[in-house]
Order: sequence, then structure tokens, then C-alpha cells
Amino acid sequence: MFRTPLTLFRTLAIAEMISWTLLIGGLILRAVFDWPLAVTIGGGIHGFVFLAYGATAIIVAVHQRWSIGVGALAVASAVIPYATLPTEMWLSRTGRLAGAWRLEETDDPRDRRPIDRALRFLLRRAWLFVGLLVVLVVAAYVVLLVVGPPGR
Repeated sequence: MFRTPLTLFRTLAIAEMISWTLLIGGLILRAVFDWPLAVTIGGGIHGFVFLAYGATAIIVAVHQRWSIGVGALAVASAVIPYATLPTEMWLSRTGRLAGAWRLEETDDPRDRRPIDRALRFLLRRAWLFVGLLVVLVVAAYVVLLVVGPPGR
């Protein structure tokens, strides 16, 4: 399904935009119809997708060897409503999402870095990688739920 970094990143960028729509829709429903559950539902979905997008942006940034600034921009784009898709379009247009997943070591000395070795190991075991990511995102989500929403 996610045969390239581009397809994974694009999917999460679109999901993040949809989750913003759910959150904003929930805020409108709360304001117009006094239905606070709408924000709870929309906000919960948005929070989870936000974390999943951030994790994806970090993984793709490491894999594609983006600079720290480009990686930070990709992650930060989730904070601004609907900014993830223009960010994805820019990254794609500039070639930063080009190519397939690197599953084998190449002659590039950067392929010998521990982070690249670990990433290749996990990419070759997709179900393990997805499971690990789900566990990490769910754990972060639960911790943030316990801490409470912003401004509380």
C-alpha cells in the first residue's frame, strides 16, 4: 500500500487535513448547537492523526535525509490547519519525496549510520514497524490525554 515514502507521506498529509475538518466542524457544532461531544470526537480523531502524521514526517525525513529544517517544517505544518497538503506538494515538487524505500545498504557512507540501519531493519519488517508505530502513537496519545488538553 505504501510502496514509497511519497504515498505514505501524502496519505497522512490528507488524513491530517480531514482531521482538521472534523475538529473545526466539531467546534462549529459546539458553538451553534451547544454540542460539546462534537469537539471531543473531532478533537480526539485530530489528536491521534496529528501524532501519526508527526511520526510519519520524522520517519520520512530520516529516510529521505532531509535537513533538520525541512523535517521540522514538515512536522510543524500539521499545526496550521490544512498546511500539510501544500507542504507535501512542495516536498514532492522539489524531489524530497522521490524514490523508493531503501531496504538495502548502498555505497553511501550515510547508510552505515545506526539510525539508517535500524530504519532499514524495520522497513524490511513492515508489520513489525507498523505495530511498533501504532503502539508508540497510542502511548503518546494516552499520555497526552492524561495530561489534558491545551489551555487546561
